Amino acid sequence: MCGIAGLWREAGPTSEELSFSASIMADAIQHRGPDDFGTWSDATNGVALGFRRLAIVDLSPNGHQPMQSQSGRYWLVFNGEVYNYLELANELRAVGRSFRGHSDTEVILAAFDQWGIEASVRRFVGMFAMAVWDTERRSLFLIRDRLGIKPLFIYKRHGFVAFSSELKGLAALPEFTREIDIEALAAYFRYLYVPAPLSIYRNVTKLLPGHILEIRSPMDDLPESRPYWSLEAVARQGRADVMDGSDSELVEALESILTDAIRIRLRADVPLGAFLSGGIDSSAVVAIMQEISPQPVRTFTIGFDVREHDESSHASAVARFLGTDHQEIRFRGEDALALVPTLAEIFDEPLANPSALPTYLLCRATRDSVVVALSGDGGDELFAGYNRYLHGRQVIERAGRWPRASRRLVAAGLTAIGPAVWDRIHSRTAALLHLERHRLAGEKIHKLGNVLRASTPAEMYGTLVSAWQQPPVAGIRGVDRRAAAVLDDVSLPLLDRMMLADQLGYLVDDLLAKVDRTSMAASLEVRVPILDHRIVELSWRMPERAKLRPGTTKWVLRQVLERRVPRHLIDRPKTGFTVPLADWLRGPLRGWAEERLDPARLAETAVLDVGRIRQAWKRFVAGKSNDQLSIWAVLMFEEWRERWMAPAFEGGAPSISGTKLGDS
Repeated sequence: MCGIAGLWREAGPTSEELSFSASIMADAIQHRGPDDFGTWSDATNGVALGFRRLAIVDLSPNGHQPMQSQSGRYWLVFNGEVYNYLELANELRAVGRSFRGHSDTEVILAAFDQWGIEASVRRFVGMFAMAVWDTERRSLFLIRDRLGIKPLFIYKRHGFVAFSSELKGLAALPEFTREIDIEALAAYFRYLYVPAPLSIYRNVTKLLPGHILEIRSPMDDLPESRPYWSLEAVARQGRADVMDGSDSELVEALESILTDAIRIRLRADVPLGAFLSGGIDSSAVVAIMQEISPQPVRTFTIGFDVREHDESSHASAVARFLGTDHQEIRFRGEDALALVPTLAEIFDEPLANPSALPTYLLCRATRDSVVVALSGDGGDELFAGYNRYLHGRQVIERAGRWPRASRRLVAAGLTAIGPAVWDRIHSRTAALLHLERHRLAGEKIHKLGNVLRASTPAEMYGTLVSAWQQPPVAGIRGVDRRAAAVLDDVSLPLLDRMMLADQLGYLVDDLLAKVDRTSMAASLEVRVPILDHRIVELSWRMPERAKLRPGTTKWVLRQVLERRVPRHLIDRPKTGFTVPLADWLRGPLRGWAEERLDPARLAETAVLDVGRIRQAWKRFVAGKSNDQLSIWAVLMFEEWRERWMAPAFEGGAPSISGTKLGDS
């Protein structure tokens, strides 16, 4: 795991000047690779590559980057892991290739020499972001893994292009301009993340997952990237060729590929462990790891001081049954207050997933014991684990059969009563009738009201996954265009559209971005075996019954786990990796929040609707709403703005799409 950076400008700078630029970019992301550093430059063409290394495979200097291929044609900087490098190396040896070390980087370059760039990338099983300078074609290739596990940002101005694993690397350049993209900002407030290919800055894009971008000149506009693997195509092909096997055949198909995905992700020359929440996904990963490993797997979990959010006891029970070497980290509201100031440094693009706080603490504590950790990310998205897939689909399908006027009338009635009042009504009714109590009942009822108010199934689902239904940004709606296009495509069943939209947007730009930044901030590599592209392809070929059954989500993944762990240890209502954010914002974080939501401060960003934000905050503090996520989005933006948009960074007041802001 590493950090990469580089630039290509018009000819003119010396090799030393180019190397200096690459080095300051790489230094800005040193946390991604504290073990080694390198640059390479070509003054004739104006190209420079920079690299920071977190040594995982082949700890010797043979793994140093930038690395040149044996033919001399390719120069490479590479962030990530190609897990099937041993199998590829054997193929390459069979055709006469040789290796001086045993790093996957050397195998990648030998593959390029043998098969070419795109043909090689199609063979790779892994997570990666790569930059390749092809001396023969005089082209810069930028490549991102199929699922977008590893990030890659690209900055373009006339006569100049730069790339980096994080925006920090780009921001280190004196040429970099900080101008917020207002559409990206609105989308951020709506979804809590900035959807690709947008970034928070104008002139910066994110390379899409599964894409290759070939740049032939820094003087030209960025060309269109091309997919070497398409999630949308995989989904459509899978639904057109659904498996018709028995239940046991479905389970065995997943078990076989998941076991191999985990097996090859145990390849490392450093200590390795796993995150264990006690849920289906991480428990399945750890259970198979423990079968493969010759010694107890080191597992790590985090616990909260609010019982309804704390799953640590479940994780401990699974760990005891499996016999792992288990460690639990506790997280309190006071810890959140101490960590909040670090978030804007970690997330150089705003991201408002509150679980980033405990995730960073978990990564930091895990790094004290191991350098690599496996996680269970991806199970919910691939196998329909979210309640919205089970219940939200039913609501949307039924609501779609109502006349629009009737839906709006019911919606008005549901939202006329505040969430806190609905919570009390639900609590008393459940106690009286001896019914199960549900968390955040009032918030869910209000969400239902907003769903009924929407016009189309796509808008209804967008409502389910939105924090701000209408972002407080100059009347701009803010839409994840790629996800919205999928939701509007009625050629796919509604469940498939919901899941595909989440895999294209939420999974990549929220969950995986969160894990990448928090783990890399701790210099920890996190591997996600459930997101092996072979499992993704298999999941889309599985019939719906493999995912959803009455009252059950992730059926096939549960069956894989139940072959190893008793059902009573993992059969419970889904909690998810949530934090007691409302309690924290009304408690230990309230003073900090009040400072950042000061009207004068908010007004400095000229496009924000200060009145709506303040009203939302007052209702929340008074207990009249549970809009903690929308509040958190504003707070995280303000933290980000203070850190990254200060005038000192560019010698003048930063701007939003040309509108000047006051000093932060």
